[in-house]
Amino acid sequence: MNAPTVAQIPPGIVNLDDHARHAQTVLDANAWAYFSGGAGDEITLRANRSAWDAQQLYPRVLQALAGGHTRAQLLGHSLAHPILLAPVAFQRMAHPDGELASAYAAAALGAGLVLSTQSSIALETIANSVITESARGPLFFQLYLQHDRGFTRELLQRAEQAGYEALVLTVDAPTHGARDRERRAGFKLPPGISAVNLAGLPPPPPIVLQAGQSALFDGLLTQSTTPTWDDVAWLQAQTRLPILLKGILHPADARQAAALGLAGIIVSNHGGRTLDTTPATAAVLPRIKDAVGTLPVLVDGGIRRGTDVLKAMALGASAVLIGRPYVYGLANAGAVGVAHVLRLLRDELEIAMALCGCKTLDKASPALLFEGKSTIGIANATDSYL
Repeated sequence: MNAPTVAQIPPGIVNLDDHARHAQTVLDANAWAYFSGGAGDEITLRANRSAWDAQQLYPRVLQALAGGHTRAQLLGHSLAHPILLAPVAFQRMAHPDGELASAYAAAALGAGLVLSTQSSIALETIANSVITESARGPLFFQLYLQHDRGFTRELLQRAEQAGYEALVLTVDAPTHGARDRERRAGFKLPPGISAVNLAGLPPPPPIVLQAGQSALFDGLLTQSTTPTWDDVAWLQAQTRLPILLKGILHPADARQAAALGLAGIIVSNHGGRTLDTTPATAAVLPRIKDAVGTLPVLVDGGIRRGTDVLKAMALGASAVLIGRPYVYGLANAGAVGVAHVLRLLRDELEIAMALCGCKTLDKASPALLFEGKSTIGIANATDSYL
């Protein structure tokens, strides 16, 4: 595949919200509904954003800041900054270069990349495009278990052979959420776009329901695409790669993951796309960190500012992931747009660290956060693109 096309950032875009607003003018209604929408009434979608706004930074002054940096450690990787690109499916709906553009941007900006199982470009193509880049961040592969265990093993082997350095098992989506925006838009994949990594997957066995049975509970959820803790143990036996669980919100689940010896946890509510009215990830993060101690904990959901990144680190995160913002950058300007989103976040993180008197991220702690009731307005909490 050819290198990504070169574009310019549209005028007037100076932050991630600007990218979102402009992307709505670029994407068609089908793609916009898919990338921007959430489940149900989108309460969780909005809560993710407003929860970061509600956290208030509590700066210290007159601190020695020379030589400060944004570097962090994650699973043996030294990160230039703690910002990763979350797995987002079907990125060629946003731009013809799709995941390839995102991978190039991540490598250029030193960001980690988590490639979706449902990538619209083959996992080998993505890995081959960036694996030799010395300044790149870690390269992870996100996994949805498939109904055919033999196919899943082959998928794991492909990821290992391509050079992916960890697996991210998504565990919070045994079924799709009720996504009203997608249903109103009549969402469907455009011609020529598909989950190419799943090509050749045998069809699932037919489901025969008896009278009174549920198509969900007696049908879909009886297939092995719905992971259990036993399946997590099975996965551990199939791969040499470290495994992180994505979609943990409850401390009891976090403790069980730690007990199984997993490499890390990603606090996530699927960007508000599965179960509506779950708590915001910023609110849950401290509870999960308390439950698992030194186990690496990452977080996604609603992060739109460098101040949000610093707040996450203060609450115990090892790193953060962004999803919608970089897809909006991709829609606006391809690889250049994704790189711009990452650059904005890193620059804002540095500014926030300096103004808080926080020289390095290993010094970020709950002491950076004000414990009183927030007086910060959340006027943007109803913006649909968040």
